[in-house]
Amino acid sequence: MKRRTLNKVISYDGIGLHKGENVKLKLIPVDKATGIIFKRVDLEEGKNIVKMCLENTFDLTRGTNLTNSIGAEIYTIEHVLSALAIFKITDLIIEIDGNEMPICDGSAKIFAELVKGAGICELEEEIEEIVIKAPISITSGDKHIIALPYDGYKITYTIKFDHTFLKTQMIEVDLNEETYIDEVAPARTFGFDYEIDYLKKNNLALGGTLENAIVIMKNGVENPDGLRFPDEFVRHKMLDIIGDLKVLNRPIKGHIIAIKAGHALDIEFAKLLVNN
Repeated sequence: MKRRTLNKVISYDGIGLHKGENVKLKLIPVDKATGIIFKRVDLEEGKNIVKMCLENTFDLTRGTNLTNSIGAEIYTIEHVLSALAIFKITDLIIEIDGNEMPICDGSAKIFAELVKGAGICELEEEIEEIVIKAPISITSGDKHIIALPYDGYKITYTIKFDHTFLKTQMIEVDLNEETYIDEVAPARTFGFDYEIDYLKKNNLALGGTLENAIVIMKNGVENPDGLRFPDEFVRHKMLDIIGDLKVLNRPIKGHIIAIKAGHALDIEFAKLLVNN
């Protein structure tokens, strides 16, 4: 398929989830194949470019993050990458004046709407899809990801928690722009009420509020407006894996089945897909 960029610049300002700092974001079209490049405009020129690639991923405990060889870091990229993946944007400069992407409302809904509104521009160069031709799998304890041949891009995701309110959820979506916007993009990030003190003490979730995250309590959620979907939690995990696999920056043709996966396993699985 043809490589793709945006038709026009997208600008957005917002708070970062973990650092709690206000950041200004610009998604800038390019006229040739560059890949997706992050540019920290708050850092010195020559040291502020972070290329999106597997080799630059690090610290995958609470999100997907990138760094370069001289320590410029970009945190929590998975939501914006999730939206870019569905619209098959392959080439873009992402300018940011801090070290973390804005969390928006905790989902990819705003990013998806902004990308759709900006429109797509095809470039002259082509890009090769990753086509799953035979089963591929990875396992870590009780976490699993499997890829099967499929004429399209489909994800089946299962989560399981030992919790009084959130237990097991499963969803399967045949992904395209429409199904993503309707069924996946609005699903928000979530955490448990007992995690909050730990996160704050470790300088995480400093920008987290009920406006940008679901807080799960013993018998429900703390958010006054409730959930957007009864199974919003598993939908958000699907959103995350779409963004994590976008680090490869190649469209995927196949059926991905994920069970209790997370950012770290997603990136390990991406390494397998590269060699498919």
